[in-house]
Amino acid sequence: MADQGPGLAGFDAMSDDAAHQALLACCSSPGLARSLVVGRPYPSVEALLDAADAAVARLPESEIDLALAGHFRIGERPRSADSAREQAGVAAAADEVREALAEGNRTYEERFGHIYLVCATGKSAEEVLALLTARLRNDPETERRVVRTELAKINRIRLRGLLEDRR
Repeated sequence: MADQGPGLAGFDAMSDDAAHQALLACCSSPGLARSLVVGRPYPSVEALLDAADAAVARLPESEIDLALAGHFRIGERPRSADSAREQAGVAAAADEVREALAEGNRTYEERFGHIYLVCATGKSAEEVLALLTARLRNDPETERRVVRTELAKINRIRLRGLLEDRR
């Protein structure tokens, strides 16, 4: 049986420092973590997730950059169990797809100046590559909006994992 997370009541009861550290493990933006700590207690998990979405929408670009720094490139060896689960569909990809992802990552970083962030949970390597290829056509402003949306999706998954089930 997997270890259970603290649940919402346990999260709300954590010290500010413990909650802040737990949130940084979900998203490396200190601004997001501070915002969610200050917002406690939450009436429901959905309220916490909505607060996280709203916080991501308000974050300055420098905080988005900090959040991006906590993620690794799609197709590279994951640094955390969360990342490994999220990219399970990429891990078993054929060599040619992994090579195309690596090349796409390089092109994306040259174009936009940061890593390609996508919520890869439930997506195959081919789907992740198709999204990458399509997003390379975005202008920088559009792409930053897409990055915020993808970050919010990833945060929702990780926050649920923090509260419900830490495998």
